[in-house]
Amino acid sequence: MLCSRKMFNLFVSKNVRKILKRKDSDAGEKGKALEDLRSSLFNELRSSEGARRYQQRLCGPMVALTFNFLVSVGIILMNKLVLGKVGFNYPIFLTFIHYVVSWFLMAILNTLSMLPAPPTKASRLSSLFALGVVMSLSTGLANVSLKYNSVGFYQMAKIAVTPSIVVAEFILLRKKVSFQKALALTVVSAGVAIATVTDVQFHFFGACMTLAWIVPSAVNKIMWSSMQQRENWTALALMWKTTPITVFFLVVMMPWLDPPGILSFKWDVGNTSIILMSALLGFLLQWSGALALGATSAITHVVLGQFKTCVILIGGYLLFGSNPGITSICGAITALMGMSVYTYLNLHNSEQHSNKTVSKQASFSSPKSKLSRENGDTHIGNDAAESV
Repeated sequence: MLCSRKMFNLFVSKNVRKILKRKDSDAGEKGKALEDLRSSLFNELRSSEGARRYQQRLCGPMVALTFNFLVSVGIILMNKLVLGKVGFNYPIFLTFIHYVVSWFLMAILNTLSMLPAPPTKASRLSSLFALGVVMSLSTGLANVSLKYNSVGFYQMAKIAVTPSIVVAEFILLRKKVSFQKALALTVVSAGVAIATVTDVQFHFFGACMTLAWIVPSAVNKIMWSSMQQRENWTALALMWKTTPITVFFLVVMMPWLDPPGILSFKWDVGNTSIILMSALLGFLLQWSGALALGATSAITHVVLGQFKTCVILIGGYLLFGSNPGITSICGAITALMGMSVYTYLNLHNSEQHSNKTVSKQASFSSPKSKLSRENGDTHIGNDAAESV
């Protein structure tokens, strides 16, 4: 009896050890599979092509445009707080702080190996240098224009960016705009002009800075869109390469365009915190703008900015009881109608493009299927002859 009990205990202990070993091996296999999946995902994000596919999968046109729209509204309110309540009247230095904070955040991502790699076939250094220069001019001169002119005059000047982009894309990229899209863009521009005509106040120096801002702004949007779509750059990788160039030229512009007295500003905890929050939103604005330009086009991004103007105007009228006047409301509604037509034309063209792509793929596959059917028929005939 005692012997049988010992044998039973030995048998049970052996089975338990086998089960534990099996569980350990299963856990080890699952852990290895999870580690392989994590390493493959990490390698995909570190490569330019994989990061570009991942960006396109997560940030489609609608997501990127919505992200940029929300951040744009937020930074407008924050910059009004910085320039108004805080009294930080140094627009170029504020832009400089934005880009330095952006570079610092991207440096952290790069240290943690979370920054996407540049494409294997890297762009020419001259292209990256030109993009950094036009970024500094576009952002810096825009803030100078906002300091000296009214928001309405700034919005009126943004209307000139649309034809500038059309002309520049035709000269640089040989891209043409259809007559229907040109008509829709004309309606949008006219509506925005009517909506903002009641708030057109400008300073002579500010007007000169606005005129100097139009061309760099158009070229900036075109380069961001084309370099991402044609050369497989991701938004963060391109920002990482061009931000130091932008920071350098902002330092060069600072003594010429900013007033003296930056060191005498009251850098207390409250003011510094608000400026740093504005800089964080500036990083998100730059990133979301790059995502939107990579997912859509330069003209679509300009139309999004005009859509933001109309939404803010109509939203203030409906929600907060502001009275911009019946002329401005009618202009905003007209602009929204033109934007709806422009969006419909874009969706229609993309649908036609996808249908053409599918038909081309079908035409390429049909000769192969026909050949395979003929080979199959011949093979069947040979088998029948042999069997007979």
